[in-house]
Amino acid sequence: RFLGAAALGLPKFAAPGAAFIYHDYCVLGAGPSGLQAAYFLQRAGRDYLVFERSHAPGSFFAIYPRHRKLISINKRYTGKANGEFNLRHDWNSLLSHDPRLLFRRYSRQFFPHADAMVRYLEDFAALLELRVQYDTAIVHVTLDKDPQAWNGHYFVLTDQNRQHYKCSVLLVATGTWVPNVVNFPGSEYVEGYETVSINPEDFAGQTVLILGRGNSAFETAENILGVTNFIHMVSRSRVRLSWATHYVGDLRAINNGLLDTYQLKSLDGLLEGDLEDLAIVKDKKGKLHITLRFYLENRNTSAGVDSVTLPQDELDNFATRAPYDRVIRCLGWKFDFSIYNRSLRMMPGRGNKNKYPQIKPSYESRGTRGLFVLGTASHSIDFRKSAGGFIHGFRYTTRAVHRLLENRHHGVPWPSALRPVTQLTTAIIKRVNEASGLYQMFGVLADVVLLRENATAFEYLEEYPVGILAELETQTGRNAPEGLFVVLMEYGRNFSGADKDVFYYNRAVGEHAWQSNFLHPVIYYYKRLPTEREMKLRPPDWPLPRPAAIHHIVEDFLTDWTAPNAHILPLRRFLENCLGTDLRSFFAESCFLFALTRQKLPPFCQQGYARTQGLAGSERLRRHAVAAGLLEDFAAADFSGDELPSGDQLLKDHGGPVRPLQHLLNTKDEL
Repeated sequence: RFLGAAALGLPKFAAPGAAFIYHDYCVLGAGPSGLQAAYFLQRAGRDYLVFERSHAPGSFFAIYPRHRKLISINKRYTGKANGEFNLRHDWNSLLSHDPRLLFRRYSRQFFPHADAMVRYLEDFAALLELRVQYDTAIVHVTLDKDPQAWNGHYFVLTDQNRQHYKCSVLLVATGTWVPNVVNFPGSEYVEGYETVSINPEDFAGQTVLILGRGNSAFETAENILGVTNFIHMVSRSRVRLSWATHYVGDLRAINNGLLDTYQLKSLDGLLEGDLEDLAIVKDKKGKLHITLRFYLENRNTSAGVDSVTLPQDELDNFATRAPYDRVIRCLGWKFDFSIYNRSLRMMPGRGNKNKYPQIKPSYESRGTRGLFVLGTASHSIDFRKSAGGFIHGFRYTTRAVHRLLENRHHGVPWPSALRPVTQLTTAIIKRVNEASGLYQMFGVLADVVLLRENATAFEYLEEYPVGILAELETQTGRNAPEGLFVVLMEYGRNFSGADKDVFYYNRAVGEHAWQSNFLHPVIYYYKRLPTEREMKLRPPDWPLPRPAAIHHIVEDFLTDWTAPNAHILPLRRFLENCLGTDLRSFFAESCFLFALTRQKLPPFCQQGYARTQGLAGSERLRRHAVAAGLLEDFAAADFSGDELPSGDQLLKDHGGPVRPLQHLLNTKDEL
């Protein structure tokens, strides 16, 4: 749709007479998160457009990783046919309704080639007919205030051809693609990861220093490990191994060959030091010497290179005293803030999150309403904790953002299912055993169970951001008047960490669920929604404030939480204690006896037997119940044949005191 500049308000940078192209939603970037957002918008029938600076989607993966091996796993077989469960171990597929768009159809490799991701994203955009405008680089974004706009302003975008676009909501899915660069004396001699040769023969017989200690640094080292004299790697922080931290962005085992050669004393090595304190000096032979900025700044500027003081001049066993042939920078990426006008107040995060923009737990910008950050750039929410910076995580956070927008701007409440309370245990067990969003975004996305009608029913909301739990009613359009359960996946409090020994003896827990170390379900019970103040004052490292009650389902080696005694029974008893009710299922005979001996029937009998609903009785079913010890064998003494006795017959033949139903009180029988 084309609207004149006068109608929408002409920004200062626009040329006179310029026309605006308006869309409700503008999406920046046709990478995985941008395409995922487009899919949800298209399925909802929304007016949107995706802007992509390249000629095809996924342009980042056309170049990176440089050595073309992805570290996102592609587990094609799990032994199960459940699609949701299989996504737990498929780290590359986006969410869609089309079974053709599962990544296992694009690669047979466990760690796929990056070209397979490029083909996959191209097909995802084409087969779903997503509205992507290629070869369009947005070079400037600003605000145009308008009280009639959804958020009190429009976003005005300008491309490289000075075409102007206007939208009500801006979804930023550009990722982090600007190389991190550290400037120090001699940094002009450093080669960047983005341009360095990937041909190992170019490094034959050379001595190499790598700046950085992430996967790109070790990936580069792995490629040249067999042809170099030796490789040194320096960074200000210690190496963090993903299998110790349980964070997929830390060093993966597939890239850590240099750790072997370092620890087994085969010349290669790791060092810690602040890169900003370094300096590089190039001698007449072209060799690169490492010194300290302090020595370089204090030298006589008129003197030659030979006069520069090197650390080994004062300390003859200085670690990096040997000269290097090449120095390679592998320091990762950061978000591009340059295109955003100051009016948007897009600010970098603090500390180690400064490569990401500041956003709220709802993924909305802290500076501007209606601007949401998706994908890798949104990783500040769960940096070094969960998988929100990677496809298998942000495909779910992108869906969560879409649901928030559907409620805010279109009056579509968060999807939910209303069920009788007797199905509560089953609903939770099913989700913790199948749901991929809970599993991948542990501690970040949670299922929320809203209690209804004096706890006789519940409403089940899937994968809601726990950081905005206090805002649940306004963000979802659902009410929580009777209390709620929050279902999360968590690791043990003190299990993960760069300095932790995660392979210690007796690390697995079999009985005391609250001591579980590995990923396991945790259920929080609140009698009311926590307030924003309670969310801010929650204990350190807790995803939520202190609940009225909490239950850990004990960790399981197979991540299969279906064991009747170890998993299901403790959960059901926890739910019963919180609700003050009996969640067991009963045969009609038991409900009949309860009706005669109790003032209040269990919910299962109220919602089934009392309403003449439930399983139809048969002789085969009765015999099975008798064999299991769940029913008294009235038939053996009083009647025979296929016809079950009536209630009157039972009262006539057994008119004495009704015996307590002890057979329903045993642990085995109440399952």
